[in-house]
Amino acid sequence: MNFIAETERLRFRPFQLGVEDGVYEFASNPEVQKLTGDKNAVFKNDTRKLITDIWLKDYESYGYGRFAIIHKEDNKIIGFNGIKFLKDINNSDLGYRVLPKYVGKGIATESSKPILKFAFENIGLEELLGFIMFENNTSAKVLEKLKFQQTEIKPFPGETEKLLCTT
Repeated sequence: MNFIAETERLRFRPFQLGVEDGVYEFASNPEVQKLTGDKNAVFKNDTRKLITDIWLKDYESYGYGRFAIIHKEDNKIIGFNGIKFLKDINNSDLGYRVLPKYVGKGIATESSKPILKFAFENIGLEELLGFIMFENNTSAKVLEKLKFQQTEIKPFPGETEKLLCTT
């Protein structure tokens, strides 16, 4: 996987082993989990498995996945942004996570723009979904800025809680 991009404040790169501490910081954060619907606690020893069994496997299987967001100012992984292929519905989802310290600063919108360009221009996707928890107004505003439109209310594949689904 060779997706690498930059914006004024951010760099993106595929996840790799050796960044487990950075992944743990955002993946285990209760505020991040609360707004994204992640119900499983992430323990420090889970991060290696998350990188190898999900992100690296997605790169290998589909040629894309979630990418590390690195904040240039402090050279720190602050979350992820990227595309996940959802086998159950034969479609892909735009997903992002950002540490609370960086929420409300335009990071999710800024990080989504190169990801969307990659999705449509490089991968050739024709449609991309976004799932949002009802109480996550910040994420709803991000997808609205990116020109996503609410299409239905349904659960994320493999889950039961209903979410706003946008395209």
